[in-house]
Amino acid sequence: MQVQTKRALQFACYAVVCSLAFAGDDDEAPKPGDASQTPSLNAEQQRAVNLQVAHPVAVKVPERTTALGVVLDATSLLSDASERAVAEAQEQAVAAEAARLRGLYKAGAGTSLKTLETAQAEEAKARAEADLAAARFTQHWGPLAKESPAMRQLQLAVTEGRSLLVRADLPGQHLVGALPARAVLDVDGIEVPGRVLGPLVQFSDSQSAGLLLQIDHPPLGLAAGARVPIALYGSARAGMLLPREAILYDENGAYVYKQVAARTAAEKTRYVPVKVALLMPYGDGWLVQGVDDDDAIVVHGVGVLWSLEGVGARAADDEDED
Repeated sequence: MQVQTKRALQFACYAVVCSLAFAGDDDEAPKPGDASQTPSLNAEQQRAVNLQVAHPVAVKVPERTTALGVVLDATSLLSDASERAVAEAQEQAVAAEAARLRGLYKAGAGTSLKTLETAQAEEAKARAEADLAAARFTQHWGPLAKESPAMRQLQLAVTEGRSLLVRADLPGQHLVGALPARAVLDVDGIEVPGRVLGPLVQFSDSQSAGLLLQIDHPPLGLAAGARVPIALYGSARAGMLLPREAILYDENGAYVYKQVAARTAAEKTRYVPVKVALLMPYGDGWLVQGVDDDDAIVVHGVGVLWSLEGVGARAADDEDED
């Protein structure tokens, strides 16, 4: 009952803000695509939704991060790589045959339209299977999907046992941020160096973001399935610390709302979206770049501003239809 009452009050406050924010002359309604028209609230509206702002805190984050590693099965890499290679070869063969039949048909050299259409259908099927195999390889092995001699040599080294691939899970994280410079595995008290290849795009059972590591000349006995603690090291990062609830994300990346103070008593306070670069999570917040320590950033009620932008666009669309 208390939860329902709280939600009802929040909805009522939001409705009040919407009605006040877009009441008045039609010329005051935000126009879609107009960057100068940003969410704006007066003091009464800010209190209604409990909008709060704070200044980012300049910090320098320690460079060491703890992760949990698991040695990956090289046969899975070989299987996915072989599947992709076979699919690509089949696509090329089918495409060449379709092109040959297409040329014969245009020249009137005895190829029927039905035969050509069948070949084109097989070509489309082979292309779809090749795309699926490539997408599966990218999902499972992210950084290894780039075609280059170095990557092919790495795949060969892994399948021959000269190198191991390790997934490093970042507990409690769903975003990677900036890549660490190096990794060190703790194998029975022995520090084994590793190289960070890049982020993986598929979550593990721990539902955490992960990195793909390469271990050259691994210790004897370290095999697929082994779980080891990992320390990730990077250069000490300086940035601005913001709480997690201050950060939004869209197709252009992460951003926050910066408060622009009203110049007159009659003018509303504006809130401008500012793009930020996510560096790494730290405590209950994120270390970012793109804002200064004297900026007033919205840290509570940011969802209301995001909603108001959409309401403003829809309101303007409705007026255009009228």
